[in-house]
Amino acid sequence: MLTHPSVWVAPAGLVSVLALLLSLIYMGGILDPRGSMKDLPVGLVSEDRGAPGTQDVLGQRIVEAVRGSDPEHHVDWRVLDMSEARRQLDSDKVYGILAVPADFTTKVRALSVTGAPAARPRIDVLTSPGAGSLGSSLASTAMQQAAHQASVRLGASLSAPTAGTDGSHPAADPAARLLLADPVEVAVSVGHPIGKRSGMGLSAFYYALLLVLIGFLCAGIVSSGTDIGLGYAASDVGPLRTHRPLVEISRRRAFLANSAFTVGLSFVTSSILMAVTIGFLDMDAQYLPLLWVYSVCATAAVGVGAQALTSALGALGQPVAMLLFIALALPSSGGTVPIQAVPHAYRILAEFEPMRQVTDGVRSILYFGARADAGLARAWTMTGAGLVAAVVLGLAVTTVYDRRGLRRVSR
Repeated sequence: MLTHPSVWVAPAGLVSVLALLLSLIYMGGILDPRGSMKDLPVGLVSEDRGAPGTQDVLGQRIVEAVRGSDPEHHVDWRVLDMSEARRQLDSDKVYGILAVPADFTTKVRALSVTGAPAARPRIDVLTSPGAGSLGSSLASTAMQQAAHQASVRLGASLSAPTAGTDGSHPAADPAARLLLADPVEVAVSVGHPIGKRSGMGLSAFYYALLLVLIGFLCAGIVSSGTDIGLGYAASDVGPLRTHRPLVEISRRRAFLANSAFTVGLSFVTSSILMAVTIGFLDMDAQYLPLLWVYSVCATAAVGVGAQALTSALGALGQPVAMLLFIALALPSSGGTVPIQAVPHAYRILAEFEPMRQVTDGVRSILYFGARADAGLARAWTMTGAGLVAAVVLGLAVTTVYDRRGLRRVSR
């Protein structure tokens, strides 16, 4: 065999290309999330009402300072009122909220006068663990850094000498000056809590990954099984080899039969997945009927898509399906690294990659009350469109093959 390049050149070339693509795809998407971060959505709220006797609302100055602290637009600071910011946090539209309380100016003025108020001025950082551990961490870090920079700028303005009769500052003792250098306390808390058994916001990603992986594997196993059953391929189990008599079937009918079998198995596999993850492993989950229905549809869509590629490309269908549903899908899913923190090419892929849609749908059901505006509506739309596209592709290609007499075996 080694002396005949026609035997080994094609497999070696295919494996080498796959190794190259997988290395580029996987590692290229996750190596520098901070450097790749662009327009990570974060709510910016000021409820500050100002202080009696002054028209200077310091909360607005904080908002302006925060927005001006990020000239490269790593963060998309969305200036909102608190009700809208909460709505976007609860629907997975923002990764966190940076909020200035209503009494901010009052407490800052008290600090500048007395140097030691009863309560230090505070800026609140509200996180969203359901957005994923890395996404929540990136947003929290960005909010804390922006709040600290705004605090230092505010402290510099408070520490400047006032135009008094003696030119002195009202809080001239060293302790007061030290406090005024960075006067604002940054309080971090969870704005949208999730269950303790949610993998720190990763259970939705891994659940979605299982749905996609099971659909992909199911398609390959079903396709191989029907080929063996119809006599198109031999069955090797250890030393035992069997080859059934050939039962000729058109490519179109084979695609329909394989797809129907795959869809039927999606009911079984989705039930097993839920029984294991929720019933046995006690994963936090609500809306179980909805989760089951969506799981069935997502698995079926991936499985039929893989069947369509196998019917169209033959042996090459499996590696192509793996690249589409697994390799390209993982870094563009937004499940581990936020879409706003991956290279631009992956953000384009995320618009249509199945894994992104499935992750958003599962995340909405598990963490965000199954809200349509939390990604579930788009997930249903894209999953349905993907299933229809797979059926159309499979039927179109196999019909053309059949009409041209491109049978799988020679008569």
